[in-house]
Amino acid sequence: RLFASSFRGAHSRLTRTITQQKIRALVSAHRDRDRKKRDFRRLWITRLNAVIRERGVSYSYSRLIHNLYKRQLLLNRKIVY
Repeated sequence: RLFASSFRGAHSRLTRTITQQKIRALVSAHRDRDRKKRDFRRLWITRLNAVIRERGVSYSYSRLIHNLYKRQLLLNRKIVY
């Protein structure tokens, strides 16, 4: 019941709905942790691509990554921007 104390209405009072809501909340939390990682990766890629195009380089993000991969260089997308 302590976990469900912030829920509203019957979801915080009735035992069956508390268990259902707890399971639902934990499933959503697990799913959204993965989704957050995915969303941030997309954001970093979008920002990098914008910088590449802004600098007037004649290729896109995918070509940059491909060239770095061929030269065996690692790129941490989080700190580049």
